[in-house]
Amino acid sequence: MITRESSSSRINGSLFREGPDTLLKAASWPNELTLNAFSGPALTPSPACMAVAPTGEVYVGVDKMGSLGKEPGKGSIVRLLDADNDGRMDSHTEFAQVDNPRGILPLGDRLLVLHTTFSAETKKATGMDLVVFEDKNQDGVADGPSKPLIEHISNVNFIQSRGTDHATNGIRMGIDGWVYIAVGDFGFHKAVDRSGKTLTMLGGGIVRVRPDGTEMEVYTHGTRNIYDVAIDPFMNTFTRDNTNDGGGWNIRFSHHIQSGEYGYPVLFKHFTDEIIPALVDVGGGSGTGSLYLDEPSWPEKYNHVPMMADWGRNQLYLHRLTSDGPSFTQQEEEFIKLPQITDVDVDGSGRLYLAAWDGAGYTGNPGKGYVARAVPKGWQYVPFANLKKLSVKKLADLLSSRSAVTRLAAQQELLSRTDASMQKRVWSIATDKQQALPGRIAAMYTYAQAAGDAGLSNLVTLSADPTMQEYALRALADRKAYAASVPLEPFLAGLTSASPRVQTAAIIGLGRLGKPEVAQALLQIPVPASFVAPAPGTEGPHATPNASIVPAHLAVRALVNLHAVDACLNALNTKQSTLALWALRYMHDPKAVDGLLAAYAKTTDASQKNSILTTLARLYKKEADYDGSWWWSTRPDTHGPYYRSIEWASSPQIKTLLVSAWQASDQKQFFTDLNRRLRLDIPEFGVEETVVAREEPKVDLEKIRNKKGQIGESSIEDVMLAMARINGNAALGKTLFAQQGCIACHSLSRNEAMKGPFMGQIGSIMTRDQIAESILKPNASISQGFATVFVTAKGNRSYTGFVTEESASRLVMRDITGQVYTIKASDVLSRKEMENSMMPSGLANALSYEEFASLITFLSQQKK
Repeated sequence: MITRESSSSRINGSLFREGPDTLLKAASWPNELTLNAFSGPALTPSPACMAVAPTGEVYVGVDKMGSLGKEPGKGSIVRLLDADNDGRMDSHTEFAQVDNPRGILPLGDRLLVLHTTFSAETKKATGMDLVVFEDKNQDGVADGPSKPLIEHISNVNFIQSRGTDHATNGIRMGIDGWVYIAVGDFGFHKAVDRSGKTLTMLGGGIVRVRPDGTEMEVYTHGTRNIYDVAIDPFMNTFTRDNTNDGGGWNIRFSHHIQSGEYGYPVLFKHFTDEIIPALVDVGGGSGTGSLYLDEPSWPEKYNHVPMMADWGRNQLYLHRLTSDGPSFTQQEEEFIKLPQITDVDVDGSGRLYLAAWDGAGYTGNPGKGYVARAVPKGWQYVPFANLKKLSVKKLADLLSSRSAVTRLAAQQELLSRTDASMQKRVWSIATDKQQALPGRIAAMYTYAQAAGDAGLSNLVTLSADPTMQEYALRALADRKAYAASVPLEPFLAGLTSASPRVQTAAIIGLGRLGKPEVAQALLQIPVPASFVAPAPGTEGPHATPNASIVPAHLAVRALVNLHAVDACLNALNTKQSTLALWALRYMHDPKAVDGLLAAYAKTTDASQKNSILTTLARLYKKEADYDGSWWWSTRPDTHGPYYRSIEWASSPQIKTLLVSAWQASDQKQFFTDLNRRLRLDIPEFGVEETVVAREEPKVDLEKIRNKKGQIGESSIEDVMLAMARINGNAALGKTLFAQQGCIACHSLSRNEAMKGPFMGQIGSIMTRDQIAESILKPNASISQGFATVFVTAKGNRSYTGFVTEESASRLVMRDITGQVYTIKASDVLSRKEMENSMMPSGLANALSYEEFASLITFLSQQKK
C-alpha cells in the first residue's frame, strides 16, 4: 500500500502525533549542526535499523516485536522521502513487510535486508536470512517477494526461546564490494549461501559475503553482540560491542583486522595474550548502529571518523583515531544525544539520519520511536547525480570524489556496465599517483571486481607502488576463487616491509592463499614482549591497545589456516619456537601431538620442556563441534580456554605424558596451575574449585511490596511527573537500596557476587526516567539476564530463578529471595524462560516521592 502526504502542517500534526520539538525534547547536539525530527512514531515506531540511499530515500526497519518479542507480523521496511528537501518527511511507502529487520543496504534498485523469518503455519521463528528485494520501477514498493542470499545466519533455537536480542544484525558494504555482517553471539549453524556453501560459527564476529550471496566467509571472530560495522575508505573496520551481562555491560570499541580473534567469551579474560584486544573499554553501555563518516559537506571537526551509536547511553559517539602501527589508538567523544539511538546513516548530499528507539522497550512499542535528520549549519542541498544516465568516463571520475557515498555508488553502477573501456578507465585512476588515496583504492577495487583473475597481473604490478602496496596485497588475496593464480612473491616481499600495515596485509594474504610452503616465512615474524599470559587468577588487558601483538597474532592465524603442523614442529628449539608453539595450541592433529611428544623427549632445556608441556596440556581437550543446540547465554563461563571442552583421539597420549612428567617433577604447582588454567580435570594434579555466588540472608519481598505509601497510591504517570520535579538525596537512596530488598538481586560493586543485572554502572546505560520506569513496570522491559527461568531436574526437583552463571557442566541459579542453587547440566530435564521479570512489581510502593526520587538518584549516579 502506498501512502503519500505532502502538507508540512499535516506532517507536523497527526502523522507525528507529537510535534517535532516534542520528539526532540531529550536530544542535544553541537551548535554547528541543525537537528530536526524527520518522521515520528505514526510511521516509524520502534526503528531497529535504518539505511539511506545515495539519492536520499530513507529506509527504516520498523520492529514492533522488539528484541525479546516472539510474535510475527509486527515488522516492516518503511521508505521515507523528503521531496522538497526541508528536512521533514513528506511522502512514504511501505516497501515490504518483514519481521525483526536488523540490517538494510540499498544497492541501486535492490534492497538487501537482514531479518528474522517465521513459519506461516506455526508462527514460530525459523531463523534469520539475508535477502534481497527489487524495486525496478523505483515506486518505493518491493516488486515482489524477496530472494534469499544467505539462509539460517543465526541460531533458530534461541531466536525462538529468547527473541532476536543476540542474533545477527547490521549490514554494510565496503569499497571492496563485500557485504559485511555483524553477527551476535548466538552465532549460527550451517548457514548456507547461494553457491550452496555452508558455514558454522560458534559465537559472534563479522561475516562477509558477495552481494550476489556467494563466497560467504568469516572475517573476524570473538565479539559478543555487535550490532553494526563502520568501514573507512581504507577498509579499516570498527565495531562497538559490550561484554557479558554477568559482570556488567562494559563497552569495547574495536578495530577489526581480517582473520583476527577477539576472544569473547573464552579468551578475553584469562588468555588475553592470544587475542587482538579492543582499543578501549569505556564502561557501561549498549552499542547499536555505526557509520564511518567521510563526506565533504561536513566540517573537518566531525568528519573522517567512525560514529558509534549507543542505545544504553543515548548517545552517538565519535572515536578520534590515531594511527598506531597496524592498528590505532582512539579517543571517545560525545556527539549527538538521542534517546536510545539505534542507527545512523548518511546520503550522498551529506544529510545524516538517526533512528531513535525512544523508550519503546525490549519488546517494541507502536507509539515510540522516530527518525531525526542532522546537517551542518549553512548546508545546502545538492542533488545526487542520476548515475544511470552518466557515461563511463563521468562515473569513473566520481571514484575520485571526496564523498564515500558517491565513490561506492559510482563503483556499483560501473560494475553494471559492459562498456569495454570501463576497466581501462578505472585502472588509469588506480595507477595515477596524483589522485587522492581513497579514489585510487576505490578504482583499484572496482577494477579488481570487474577484471577478476584476468586482472591479477596488474594488481601485482600495483603492489610495487609503496603508496598502494598494502591495498594491492589485500585485493590480490581478496577472492579465494583466484588464489591458485596469485603469485607469492609480492606477499613475501611485503613481510619484510618497514610498514607494519603492509606487513600485516602480507601475513593475512599468505594465510588466505592456502599455500603451505610459505609457513617458514611466516614463522620469522617476531613475537613481542607483550605476549604475556595474565597471572593466575587475574583478568588480562582485553581492552588496551596492543599494536605490537598484531603481526604475530595474524601470523599464528595464518599458520593455523594453512595447517602448517610440520613447519611448526620443525621450528621447535629454534628462534621461532615461541610462535610455533603458539600456533600449535590450536592444531588438534595427531601428527602435532606426536611431534610435540617427540620434541619433549629430546629436549634437555627445562624452560622449553615446560613450554612443550603447556602446549600439550592445551591440546589435551578441544572445543566440541558446534551443532546449534546450545548457547552460552548472557551469563557465560568466561574462564576459558574452551567453553564446551571434550577429549579427543590424542587425549590419552597427552595425559600419559603429563602424569608421568608430574610424577617425576619436584614442581607440582606447575601442574596444578595447568589443571586450573586449562581445566584439564586430571585429579592427580589437584583441582581448585571455582567459588560460586554465596548464599545471603533471605529478603521478605512480599512484606515490602504490600506496604502502601505515596508511590503505591499514585498512578505511574503521576509518579513520573513528580520525579521530574524532585532531585532526591543519593545518600538516602543508598540506604533504601538495601532496605527495599534491591541487594537480594543486584550488586553494586564488581567485588560482590554477581546476581541479577549489575547496578554498579546502571547510570551510564539508563537515564533517570528509564531507571524509575523499570522499577515501576518491571515486566515492561525485562533486562537481559533477569528473565525468570523455570528448570526441572532429575530427582523430581524444580527451580525458579535467574541464571547467575552457566557453563557446559553446570547451571547456577538465584531465586528471588537470594537463595543460590547449583545444578549439574546433565541433571537438567527442561528449561523455560518465562514472560515475567523476576523482579516483582510494587517494591517501591511503600516509599514517598522524596524517597523514590532518592533511590533513582542514587542508582543514576552508579557509573563505574
